Amino acid sequence: MDRKLFRSLLWLISYAALMVLVLVKLDAMLGLLGRLAGVFQPVFIGFVIAFILNRPCRIFEQLYQRTGVKKASRPLAVVTSYLMLLVIITALFSFVLPKVAESLALFAGRLNGYMLNLQGWANEILTKLHLDTGTVNLSGLDSALQKLLNSILDVISNAAPHLLAVTSGIISTIVTFVLSLVFSIYMLSGQDTLIAQCRRLLRAYIPKQPADAITSVVQLTAGTFTRFVTGQLIEACILGGLCAGGMIFIQVDYAPLVGVIIGASALIPVAGAYIGAILSAFLLVMVSPIKAVIFLIFLVILQQIEGNVIYPRVVGSSLGLPGLWVLAAVTVGGGLLGLPGILLSVPAAAVLYTLLRRDVHRRLENR
Repeated sequence: MDRKLFRSLLWLISYAALMVLVLVKLDAMLGLLGRLAGVFQPVFIGFVIAFILNRPCRIFEQLYQRTGVKKASRPLAVVTSYLMLLVIITALFSFVLPKVAESLALFAGRLNGYMLNLQGWANEILTKLHLDTGTVNLSGLDSALQKLLNSILDVISNAAPHLLAVTSGIISTIVTFVLSLVFSIYMLSGQDTLIAQCRRLLRAYIPKQPADAITSVVQLTAGTFTRFVTGQLIEACILGGLCAGGMIFIQVDYAPLVGVIIGASALIPVAGAYIGAILSAFLLVMVSPIKAVIFLIFLVILQQIEGNVIYPRVVGSSLGLPGLWVLAAVTVGGGLLGLPGILLSVPAAAVLYTLLRRDVHRRLENR
């Protein structure tokens, strides 16, 4: 038998045996993958932190180089990036979350009056339409919202005591966080060295043409995800801050809560704007339907200004993915992986779209 044919048959038999083993022991393989993911969790979290801080770190590095500090520009940029992250987290837990808890507590205390107002408005509308006023009863909605708000407030107010009670969980979390922080610092400070080592490893074990293709795909993916993460975070902060500022003139009591709702929902592509608008409008309609309408008009104008003026200037070019494929990516990603799929589907689809466009262009040029 030909040696080349024998080697091909051997590879085919080995691959078939491996696939059968995986299918037979699927539960054990999934458990093994889960344990490996748990072991490498600090590395993954550290990579995510380093990826998020990479853009600010490069900006700070360029600033330090312009000021004349070239040798120590990278360490100083890393330290400044983590100090910025610490300031943001401290401000979030010191100012934003307490204000949100106060708004929730205020809303829960006034919920009974809001539900009576809603019931009265519903009865007036039904009377004008000559319908039976007994068809709409909001008492069940009142109790459901009250339970939901009480549970949210309990989680916010009692999070620290519950965490302190679980000592082992706290220790594990602290150890994971510290290791993740250390990994992220090493990744940020030694980024150029790590990239050079990965390229040398790739060229050593893979032929030149596939290695160049893999490098191009990795660079495209990194750039696309960086633009997407940076754009979504900046958009969420700007939109949430402007919305909270506008709420001061509409309903000052719920300005922090509505700002957080709009900012958090802005992280979700396509559907996030509608989700945030519906939740905030539902909260305000119980206070006053007129204020809810004013808020919706204000939010539409604000999103138009933010999308056409602020976002292009702050973030720059978009991902280059048509709106139809954005909607399709969000739908498929949400159906497969839930919220993580919704958040990551758009940049992944942008990468695939760019690769497909390049391949189509290359094939048409060859013809």
